Amino acid sequence: MSTFDVLVIGRSCVDHIAVVEAFPRENTKVALTQRLVEGGGQGGTAAACIARLGGRVCYIGRIGDDDAGRICLDRLSAFNVDTQRVQVLPGGRTPEAYIVVTASTGDRTIFYEPSTLPRLTAEDLPAALIASVRVLLLDPETTYLADLLPKQGGRRVVYDAERWRDGMTTMMQVADYFIPSRDFLNDERAGGSGQTLAAKMNRLQARIRGRLIVTDGRRGAYYIDDGQLIHLPAPRVAVRDTTGAGDNFHAAFALALSWGECLPEAVRLAVAVASLSCRDYGGRNGVPSLENARALAATLAPRHLPTDDPFCTS
Repeated sequence: MSTFDVLVIGRSCVDHIAVVEAFPRENTKVALTQRLVEGGGQGGTAAACIARLGGRVCYIGRIGDDDAGRICLDRLSAFNVDTQRVQVLPGGRTPEAYIVVTASTGDRTIFYEPSTLPRLTAEDLPAALIASVRVLLLDPETTYLADLLPKQGGRRVVYDAERWRDGMTTMMQVADYFIPSRDFLNDERAGGSGQTLAAKMNRLQARIRGRLIVTDGRRGAYYIDDGQLIHLPAPRVAVRDTTGAGDNFHAAFALALSWGECLPEAVRLAVAVASLSCRDYGGRNGVPSLENARALAATLAPRHLPTDDPFCTS
């Protein structure tokens, strides 16, 4: 029996979060109302969320042996994420991100540092561990792993598709649950613009092997079930910062799957967790308890959308 519910593979970085009253124009100066430093990265944040919700989670990724890397590792450990498979590379530079949050809206602008750390290889992916976990969660920076994943094992693969990358068509055939944002659908390689949301989703669903779920920020999420487009609206919460909401959606969805929940219930929990995580600054500070997330999820009602619904417009 597996020791872990979910295995997360992906990026870790350090987030420098600056809160301002209004996002500045160029060549202006504004005062910070608050600032903080927190662990970040899609994979690292998702792993922390899973642990916060009570899941048993192992994280695989690479960091440098610098101060930023130590922050990443310390913060993952603080959330009780298993970090035994994290590789600390001597002389490596851990990426950092600078996030400006507008206090009045909770919207954020991210300036991120692309990673210069070497990619993971097949040797970094323990076949026995991957085969034993119930769910494998891959973040956007691991698209290149689609050809390297061990084929055996009954685990399900959840893929966070942030934007189109090399290897995307292969990942479309590997992922059991392919979860892009709504913006992803506007890329011509994914289906292009000028169509309704329903048309874009149906076209993309036909190209992937698994199930398609689309996140849409404060609008919630969409998925196709038995040929019908379903919209699960997000609840209203007091939003402070939307940083990490998408990462937390994928985390909660993957954990729900590992517990045997069906697609509608997994999406319901994921929308609740993502929404509640926006109540505080940083991608990890607002993550709710499982009890609070389930209580909110129980209040969310899906809508069956006709193709002429305004939510379906491009």
